[in-house]
Amino acid sequence: MSFERLERLDGRVAVIAGGAGAIGMATAWRMARLGATVALLARRSEQQFAEALAGLPGSGHYGVHASITDSGSLRAAAEAVRARSGRCDILVNSAGFTKPVPAADLEGLSDALIDEVMAVNFRGVFATIRAFVPLLKATGDAVIVNVSSIAGFTGIGSNLAYAASKAAMDLVSDSLAKVLAPEVRIMTVSPGVVDTGFVPGRGPDFNVKAAATIPLKRIGTAEDVAVAIEACIMQLRFATGHRVVVDGGRHLR
Repeated sequence: MSFERLERLDGRVAVIAGGAGAIGMATAWRMARLGATVALLARRSEQQFAEALAGLPGSGHYGVHASITDSGSLRAAAEAVRARSGRCDILVNSAGFTKPVPAADLEGLSDALIDEVMAVNFRGVFATIRAFVPLLKATGDAVIVNVSSIAGFTGIGSNLAYAASKAAMDLVSDSLAKVLAPEVRIMTVSPGVVDTGFVPGRGPDFNVKAAATIPLKRIGTAEDVAVAIEACIMQLRFATGHRVVVDGGRHLR
């Protein structure tokens, strides 16, 4: 493994789980612009993949249909990437799920919602890593970037299960950074409020109120998060098990 800063990603393959979402697509664009072959992993049709991929720079990009809550489909997805590209150098886990429930509303946080949030945000991300680790380790110089949230260490977020799921993934990311080194680095990017429509029901009013509480006086964008992901891959080469917070200072409140 070389720890020198990368200028380009030519010849490398980036798998982006949750690639059809705003952060996933912003990251895909940046990876493609730098020369990587991008594989979007999502529950999408061929037509939906074609529309998403059409906007990416370069060529050779493709979609892989899989659900991160279905380990069998993830293993099949990893095999599809191996068969088509022969390698996986970068895995970005940007898939996620939540639903707003105030922390004081204990009854509103139902067992079913807790299970669904944990299944996607914790088990699903872990299962995606598990499926792709053989391909990642084979390159000898791979990186996983998990998109987490400041909710994982502040306890403040769309709901308590969401915060717990992100905290769990942060902890497991640290553990995996030890056991998968040196062939695979693991980095975590933790956004705050991001203007993507990820949290149902949050609109302009919420964004304006949130921005007023943030030291840098605006909420984040998908591009802000994608830039941080790119830095983890390209610049922060001698770092693993590290959290990059990209929230405009919201966690300081």
